[in-house]
Amino acid sequence: MINPAMFSSESTEWETPQKLFDSLNAEFHFTLDVCATAANAKCQHFYSKEENAFRQRWRGVCWMNPPYGRTITPRWVQKAYWSSQEGALVVCLLPARTDTIWWHKYVMKGEIRFLKGRVKFTGGLYSAPFPSAVVIFREKWWEKC
Repeated sequence: MINPAMFSSESTEWETPQKLFDSLNAEFHFTLDVCATAANAKCQHFYSKEENAFRQRWRGVCWMNPPYGRTITPRWVQKAYWSSQEGALVVCLLPARTDTIWWHKYVMKGEIRFLKGRVKFTGGLYSAPFPSAVVIFREKWWEKC
């Protein structure tokens, strides 16, 4: 059975599974969770809704599991990409929406790791009804030459 909330606007926020985060954190050593709450932050330093990550400069090694939605995700992906061009390393957990403009405009400029199976977000009863990918945005120094 599929969780109906995953198809509705009931919630756009889904907490990263700890095992997935721990695996990526062992590789990247995150310093900032760019979209979190005090209850679900994966890093000691994080931006909450009140701090408005879009108004902040992202620095260091950032983790991003953005709110999911048609208009929300593209804005987060754009910010992640541009932050990487300013020197941050941003690792994102994203819905694999390979048919969207934002995927081709930004995601294709990063390193893409498709996840096998469907993510079961923390607190969810069922796995997501969509595939996911981990996308890594890094500054590409050679493009600035």
